[in-house]
Amino acid sequence: MDVVAAGTGVSAAFQPIVDTARGIVVGFEGLARFEMPAGISVEDLFAQARASNRSAEVEARCLRIILAERGSVPANCFITVNVSPHVLGHESIRQVWQDNADLAGVFVELTEQSAIESAADLEPELDAIRGAGGLIAVDDLGSGYAGLSRLLALKPELIKLDRELIQGIDTDEAKRALVEMIGTFANRIDCWVLAEGIETAAEYDTITALGVPLAQGYYLARPGPAWPALAKPVLPSAVPQPVPVVRDLLDVAPAVESVAAAARIFTDHAEVRTVVLIDHHGRPRSVLDSESAHLGVTTDAVRVNLDTPVRDALLRAITRDSTQRFDPLIATDNAGRYAGIVRLERLITTALQ
Repeated sequence: MDVVAAGTGVSAAFQPIVDTARGIVVGFEGLARFEMPAGISVEDLFAQARASNRSAEVEARCLRIILAERGSVPANCFITVNVSPHVLGHESIRQVWQDNADLAGVFVELTEQSAIESAADLEPELDAIRGAGGLIAVDDLGSGYAGLSRLLALKPELIKLDRELIQGIDTDEAKRALVEMIGTFANRIDCWVLAEGIETAAEYDTITALGVPLAQGYYLARPGPAWPALAKPVLPSAVPQPVPVVRDLLDVAPAVESVAAAARIFTDHAEVRTVVLIDHHGRPRSVLDSESAHLGVTTDAVRVNLDTPVRDALLRAITRDSTQRFDPLIATDNAGRYAGIVRLERLITTALQ
């Protein structure tokens, strides 16, 4: 039997993702559900798909079913969709992105069903996704691309902590220490952390106490048709927001989409010290001064979330390469959009108070 063809009934299910600080739903993981004939499992379907080189075909079908629901996603919520790294460059997957040209509010999660030789192999595909407004998520701690060196190369916007790490974390000091370490690492690379597989109140309370910003699991809600509510209300995190934070120190700097436009601003307005280069989704790419704008030289900007504690932002600033150490940091909102700049002198004076 052609198991791939047999699994024709595909539907989308969604599992809520909770902002632990506010106790509200901010996103949904999109999952594909198959109607399989008796005696045939979904695992059989994917195994035959891999054996017959049809994995991309199956995954493209799943993506289309899930993304078809985007039009009704609740306000201010994102969705995540899963893709195996080895099919990311397949034409059928590329066509899905082309047919969904605006991927704003979508995290594309690279699953660990297959390892890759090098993160560089994925760069063209990831650049295309980001260019369409999408963001990248990865599973943390794995034998494939999820090693720390490859995480650095992939520069994901979201790291997911799987069930194995979360299970029993309330009674396991080593797991708690590891989650804290990952949180520090994620903060330094402008990345969110999501704990999935939360099944007990104790696990949820522990990850919120550790400051993990996002959570998902059966304790909060099971997957269901678009869009399931939480199984029970959850209280906002009792962990106080560290103060002061970056949003308290914002300065305004003009934002433009081209270096040429930045050069014109410096020419016409001598008082302007800084211009921020953004993409067409409003996400910052670089900080320019007059010299770099006129020379056409750009470098990757260091971004910090508006709610980043000042001391953490300062630590990131002073550990940069010496050529960029005194450049302003770029502040972004939760969607990664440009919100303003923070100058190093303000970080220093505030941190010393």
